[in-house]
Amino acid sequence: MELKKAVDEAVKVLRSGGVILYPTDTVWGLGCDASNASAVEKLCKIKRRKKCSGLIVLASDMNMVCRHVKKVSEIAEQITEVSVNPLTVIYPGAFNLAHNVIADDGTIAIRIPDHPFCNLLLARFGRPVVATSANISGLETPRHYEDIEDDIISAADWVADPFHEEGSTGKPSSIIFLGEGGEVKVIRD
Repeated sequence: MELKKAVDEAVKVLRSGGVILYPTDTVWGLGCDASNASAVEKLCKIKRRKKCSGLIVLASDMNMVCRHVKKVSEIAEQITEVSVNPLTVIYPGAFNLAHNVIADDGTIAIRIPDHPFCNLLLARFGRPVVATSANISGLETPRHYEDIEDDIISAADWVADPFHEEGSTGKPSSIIFLGEGGEVKVIRD
């Protein structure tokens, strides 16, 4: 299926509160509208995740990040611009997102992906999309489509063609925390 048509279908499902299974710049993800608490709850049930909070979301660019984080430091912009590998940044002061994607401490983990499917999806949808690994919580992260369990595939409301995986690294992103005072803490290399 061509990219534009696939993205249009995925956006329709996201707007209706559904859950999609899609390739990201890292690994395959389960996604939904990051501002729709019911959709997030549905996604967490698919993952069999007991507590639903602190999920990674994808944003199209720093402008979208700024619409969901109270204060984005200059260092955050610099780090995201120079990072050559997929990087998820944890920001304090999350807002305008579903309560169940925000961590208990008020932070939000956001990545700006560099992947054809994700870039077009985020541009068309216009809002952040959850990007949690496509596995049952606690089990190994599937690196490629063929590694995803059938239960996950059948539970999603829409599944991307594996062809769109091209450009994914097959490994989780690095994660850093950026504090309000500019402090940087590496969470995952």
